[in-house]
Amino acid sequence: MTANPATPQIAEEDRLRADLYNFLGVLLSGPPDEMLLSQTAGLSGDEGELGQAITTLARMAKVTKPKTVESEFNKLFIGLGRGELLPYASYYLTGFLNEKPLATLRQDMSRLGLARADNVFEPEDNIASLMEMMGALIVGRFGAPAPLPAQRDFFNRQIAPWAGHFFSDLEAAKNSVFYAPVGTVGRLFMEIESEGFRMSGT
Repeated sequence: MTANPATPQIAEEDRLRADLYNFLGVLLSGPPDEMLLSQTAGLSGDEGELGQAITTLARMAKVTKPKTVESEFNKLFIGLGRGELLPYASYYLTGFLNEKPLATLRQDMSRLGLARADNVFEPEDNIASLMEMMGALIVGRFGAPAPLPAQRDFFNRQIAPWAGHFFSDLEAAKNSVFYAPVGTVGRLFMEIESEGFRMSGT
């Protein structure tokens, strides 16, 4: 199959942004298996804060076993009754699940042509889903790549009000070991994205 010549080229910087959103989405959607841990162990970052956090995460992945991280994931997000953290926009913004932020997200998803996969039963305002949606918008996985103003609007409405707080909580959670540097990467990335969008809006 040949590429459609009309397909817009994605800038390398945007592809890297989408990759990081997708990576966070995968790590937060379920415990990483041996292959994902191995891929994570192979990452390396630059000297910046985010790069150093990625390097720390890679080091942690090298010494983490799938069974250990599965237990950690369950304590953090599932637990008996509930996990240590509830990774949903509705909960972070209202204190309750399935509230207005979820309804607002569903409206935005419908407008943007995004839909929940048939095999996913989590509410759409889960942090993993939002990371994957943002990655999809940047590269146009479900249509044309979203222009920067549309990306900024989705980020500011659905992610910026709470994701940084969630990632900070993940860094500090008592059950976080492997997921502590995931929290650091997420928090720093959200700060970079917020600043980037702020500058692009001026």
